[in-house]
Amino acid sequence: MTVSVAITEYRNAASLSSDNARMDVEINHPDFGWIPYTIDPADTDMTIDNSALLALIGSDFTAYVAPTQEELDAATAAEVRNERNRRLVSEVDPIVSNPLRWGAMSEQEQANMSAYRMALLDVPQQAGFPNTVSWPSLA
Repeated sequence: MTVSVAITEYRNAASLSSDNARMDVEINHPDFGWIPYTIDPADTDMTIDNSALLALIGSDFTAYVAPTQEELDAATAAEVRNERNRRLVSEVDPIVSNPLRWGAMSEQEQANMSAYRMALLDVPQQAGFPNTVSWPSLA
């Protein structure tokens, strides 16, 4: 049987959902001091009683504010750029930055690799970026 730790102090509670069921909060844990904690109804570990913590917080929290379309687009753009960078680092850089590998390629293979690299770098300039991306492929 799991024994719940009694939490009597909290700070900086902020809702993560429109129904206020999920919250980020700092709690003063009796063994660990102030620690970040996320209240989540899907949490099955009842070491900390989320219902009691929600009752303690009551209405003393920062309300959830849905992200704007601009914020969503910025997050999507960051994800796309991260994928682009991953492809550059894993598929292009090991060849282009290695003189032996680069030198072993034919002129056509080098041209294809250079074109692929430029196409990856140009992904953010695509018309549908960041929501519609046509990923280039190595010819």
